[in-house]
Amino acid sequence: MTGSFTDLNNLIERNKTKIKFIGERNEKIKQVKALIANTKPNPRRLFAAEGIWSAVKIIELNIPVESFIFCPQYIYSEQTYRIVESMLKIAGECFAVSDKVFDKLSERDKADGLLAVCGFPKYEINQLRFGENALVVVLDGCEIPGNVGTIARTCDGAGADAILLCNRRVRLTHPKIIKGSMGGAFTVPFVEFETVADCCAFLAQKNFSVFMADTRAEKFYYEYEYKRRTALVVGSEKYGISREWYDGNAKLLSIPMLGICDSLNVGVAASIILYDMSVKLGIKRN
Repeated sequence: MTGSFTDLNNLIERNKTKIKFIGERNEKIKQVKALIANTKPNPRRLFAAEGIWSAVKIIELNIPVESFIFCPQYIYSEQTYRIVESMLKIAGECFAVSDKVFDKLSERDKADGLLAVCGFPKYEINQLRFGENALVVVLDGCEIPGNVGTIARTCDGAGADAILLCNRRVRLTHPKIIKGSMGGAFTVPFVEFETVADCCAFLAQKNFSVFMADTRAEKFYYEYEYKRRTALVVGSEKYGISREWYDGNAKLLSIPMLGICDSLNVGVAASIILYDMSVKLGIKRN
């Protein structure tokens, strides 16, 4: 930021009735620590997103911000100043903390001094709308948050319409999902089904062709011609896809493994297959 901290000090002064200066023992700090630790019940589906990239996405996508925490000592660029300026307008509550307090919240070697607490977007089944060449991925029992985040990022990049969840094993508000998705978790709808049968019935009702990633498949993913509505099912990192999926009309596909490993990480595998599906379905950039 050009000059000294005069502009920031003026901004804080103009908003002094909204900004609260708090210490480590404040309840808001305790709440953020609990969200980051991801160990306590979270019925309101709140998440804590740290850093410039997440703040920019939150502002661009108009995601409601319950509270915003910033560290004045770390606001040293024009970009971070503008983010603080925007957050002061949209956040329900705004808090300023010292560098020592922010460092205890940050998971980075070099903190940006920005942290927002927001509600994770919630979608109902009846809100989903699909075009003729829709693409969805079904996560059946995925257990590693980083993989879920990677898949959300891929779905955003490949133009997928939704992520359907069965046998959910992770909280969607997990920091590794938010970070790993690089904003994809904010743009791609997540919809959860109580049972595999419910998800199967939904896909059948919406005329989706279902494909399952299975290392035992006799055909590789690129040997299929994907047409119209397509769903890819991937399973648990440890146990694979639930047995119930094999009782339907789903087709199996695999990725060729040319070395000593017999499979890929589920996030990597889903990315390879989803992009092939996206290209063959003719999905275009919005």
